[in-house]
Amino acid sequence: MIIDFNNERFEAFDNFKGGEKTLFSKMHFDGLNRIMHAYLESGASIGIHTHETNSEIIYILDGTGKVIYDGEEYRLESGMCHYCPKGHTHSLINDSDDKLEFFAVVPEQ
Repeated sequence: MIIDFNNERFEAFDNFKGGEKTLFSKMHFDGLNRIMHAYLESGASIGIHTHETNSEIIYILDGTGKVIYDGEEYRLESGMCHYCPKGHTHSLINDSDDKLEFFAVVPEQ
């Protein structure tokens, strides 16, 4: 299967998972798994949430920000990957002046 995000438009999700401002995402969902090319505008975040039935892998394509993972804060930058296993809690925050672009996969387990 090929997912051609080049032919998709970013969709806006305000206050995603209770976060601040807007998440922009091109998303493929097959009923079980989500595959996303997304970005957070400056000052935006994905709210803190727990992965009850799935995990999440986030690869940073461009920009800098931070993740809060199980209560601990970690810096992220281009080329880094954050993994949130099933049963764990996290949030992604763009605390920079530029957009934070990432690729994410959320597989059901």
